[in-house]
Amino acid sequence: MKLIIQIPCLNEAETLEIALNDLPKHIDGIDEIEYLIINDGSTDNTVEVAKNWGVQHIVTFKKNKGLAKGFMAGLDGCLRAGADIIVNTDADNQYCGADIEKLVRPILEGKADIVIGERPIDQTEHFSPLKKKLQHIGSWTVRVASKSDIPDAPSGFRAYSRDAALRLNVTNQYTYTLETIIQAGHDKIPMESVPIRTNPELRKSRLFHSMFGYVKKSMVTIIRSFMMYKPLRFFGGIGAVIFLLGFILGIRYLVFFFSGGASGHVQSLILASTLMMMGCMTGIIGLQADIISANRKILEDVQYHVRKLDYDSEKKEQ
Repeated sequence: MKLIIQIPCLNEAETLEIALNDLPKHIDGIDEIEYLIINDGSTDNTVEVAKNWGVQHIVTFKKNKGLAKGFMAGLDGCLRAGADIIVNTDADNQYCGADIEKLVRPILEGKADIVIGERPIDQTEHFSPLKKKLQHIGSWTVRVASKSDIPDAPSGFRAYSRDAALRLNVTNQYTYTLETIIQAGHDKIPMESVPIRTNPELRKSRLFHSMFGYVKKSMVTIIRSFMMYKPLRFFGGIGAVIFLLGFILGIRYLVFFFSGGASGHVQSLILASTLMMMGCMTGIIGLQADIISANRKILEDVQYHVRKLDYDSEKKEQ
């Protein structure tokens, strides 16, 4: 059983060694532990620090491509290196390395394929009250969209079984954390959450420059993912609301019509007809999107089997 711990890096020379030193060297049930960094266009000596420490695998981007692409490139590198379990953590030592054992335990016991670390958000001192509130709201929204019970959706401290990693796709350019939970919930991949500890902040987050930007990008990611994986529910719900508004206005006009006072309410009839047609059209869009979603599911299954053949053949050669 091989575990590979992957770490996305962007100019992390000052903190990378601290994070690496905190990682476990042995876990019961794991035969091999290896390490991989994703060098996401670093301009400092991050790669040299990793090599000097003894990191076995390095994935390098010549130009910064962002956390989402870096995450997927890391999964690709881990799978090609024969990983049975992949753990993702941060280079700023945000998470307690000893808790990696908590993450991999449900996978080793066959209880889950994805395990996400739940941070003590309310007890984290460097989180502002607004950020704590937004974290809870965002996680609740993801739980609704994914029909899961993951309490800390933005957490990047997580473990994946080989099978789960083979199934994952990230299409947004911002972050993988929210979309992968929604996808896993849609595909009914077993997920669990375990409480984990965090370390004192070594540097400010580079994922977002303002709270407004973080909220905006997160909401766009959640809505886009919901549209992809639950299109009929998304467009059908919007269409039903629009149609209902038009229907209510139509009933209102009929009341005036039968009471003999409809002459001054023709605008209501026009608006009611327009809204009802818009509602029906939105519903039709939902049906079309649902058909596209079904085709996407078929393509995902094909991609899974192609990936499995490709990566498993490389694993056998090692």
